[in-house]
Amino acid sequence: MPASGSDSDLVQQVIRSIQSSPPTWQSSFLSNIFIFLLGSPLLVSGLSLSGIAAAFLLGTLTWRAFGSSGFLLVATYYVVGTAATKLKLAQKEAHGVAEKRRGRRGPSSVIGSSAAGCVCALLSIYGFGGGAFARLWELGFVASFCTKLNDTVSSEIGKAYGKRTYLVTTFRTVPRGTEGAISIEGTVAGLCASIFLASVGFLMAEINVTECIICVIASQIANVGESVIGASLQEKEGFKWLNNDVANIINISLGSSLAVLMQQQMLRSRTS
Repeated sequence: MPASGSDSDLVQQVIRSIQSSPPTWQSSFLSNIFIFLLGSPLLVSGLSLSGIAAAFLLGTLTWRAFGSSGFLLVATYYVVGTAATKLKLAQKEAHGVAEKRRGRRGPSSVIGSSAAGCVCALLSIYGFGGGAFARLWELGFVASFCTKLNDTVSSEIGKAYGKRTYLVTTFRTVPRGTEGAISIEGTVAGLCASIFLASVGFLMAEINVTECIICVIASQIANVGESVIGASLQEKEGFKWLNNDVANIINISLGSSLAVLMQQQMLRSRTS
């Protein structure tokens, strides 16, 4: 009986820790352990073991900075992005345009997809810029994942369903999977994905309606920019270092930065 009571006290202590508001490092760590254990089948389908470890660090950081709402946003990004990656996987593999390891992404992909969001989370945790900037860091966080989901969905849908793909710099028809290539189907799907994720951010009270629009616009501009970089520089002599993970970091950093700058400009115009 004493042991049972001790176990009950421990469980209650863990629950109280998870529910703590604002989140602490301990509550963030425990929450992620619980959720990752429950979601392990889904995680294994989309990530390598080292990728899961990287995602755990991202999840802990996200929960500490933005609580359960921020975590849910990232989880939504992961589920939608993984689903898009798995679409017509056999066809993509046959054409040589599928992600490696049957779409199971590793730590470099996780880091490349979340670097800007992690920076925003750290800036929020340590109160960089004070309270006036707290909302901007959250906006940048949401925008970074809207940008990445736009990129992932547009690429994967384009490879699966794109009837014709064009090089963004010349609009010349090129094979699916070409760096810097875009398709109408992929572009529309990516735009819808960013709208969807921004809406999730709105429903979670992370951003307002105006910031939703900013996230979508910033993500679209950033993805066009990444396509231009891919078409102009990737796989070119002297730019072998510019792989997809580096391009992802540039892409999401651009989307996040654009959203923050656009919001700052709007705030200045209102006060002037």
